Amino acid sequence: YQGCHASFARYCSALAHGRMDAEDLMQDVLLSAFHHFERIEKPEELLHYLLRAARNRSISVWRVQRRTADVEERQLNRLQARGVSADTLVDVQLLYRALDKLPLDQREALLLFEVTGLPMAEIAVVQNCSEGAVKTRVSRARSALRELLSERPAVAGAARTRALLTLITLLP
Repeated sequence: YQGCHASFARYCSALAHGRMDAEDLMQDVLLSAFHHFERIEKPEELLHYLLRAARNRSISVWRVQRRTADVEERQLNRLQARGVSADTLVDVQLLYRALDKLPLDQREALLLFEVTGLPMAEIAVVQNCSEGAVKTRVSRARSALRELLSERPAVAGAARTRALLTLITLLP
């Protein structure tokens, strides 16, 4: 598990932002994986299993629970504690709102690639599709984000979008 912890934590943090606590998501998924470990077909692909489980768990929670200001506030407080400016906090909120507007497969591919740092081939395994499909999803997600964020000049531009996606990795 040590080898996949950092990627798993970053993915859960990005996936959970504003909807649920990332640590709760991680604990739920890890507890489930522990209880069902013997059913995991390829234990060497633990990261892939954990990422899929996190995605499925978050979808289940999102269906039941709407976005709460308390969770979003806690996550923004974490960024503030790291010295992030108020303008950047607003940009991060806008980025997450824009990410929420992306189709699920595109959002997941973009987060797995940009935040978690997984190679395209591994994302293809996680998403159960071809590597070409992953490249298309990431490209379309980037384009859609640029368009969604272009409404706010301070956030516009590929470099700024990339910087904000990188900022997500600061979340625990």
